[in-house]
Amino acid sequence: MKRLIVTLLALAFLTTATAAIAADVVTYDNSKGAVTFNHKAHGEKLGDCAKCHEGTPAKIAVDKKGAHKELCKSCHKDMGGPTKCNDCHKK
Repeated sequence: MKRLIVTLLALAFLTTATAAIAADVVTYDNSKGAVTFNHKAHGEKLGDCAKCHEGTPAKIAVDKKGAHKELCKSCHKDMGGPTKCNDCHKK
């Protein structure tokens, strides 16, 4: 029982630590120009990790081909973010 409690506490600590040290800025290379994603700014604007992360926040596997319409552009339209290509894609 003690091992279970210690394991659960360690898991809780690691999950919290991972969220706290998430990269503030991530750059995705793309043929139309690199896209810089400011994780901290997006998190502050949305105010709820569950808008992007299911369950406990963790790294999202981004399908770069599908991200344009499925993740980025649809959310930008809904939330009033930039929707023109060169607003996000910088060469």
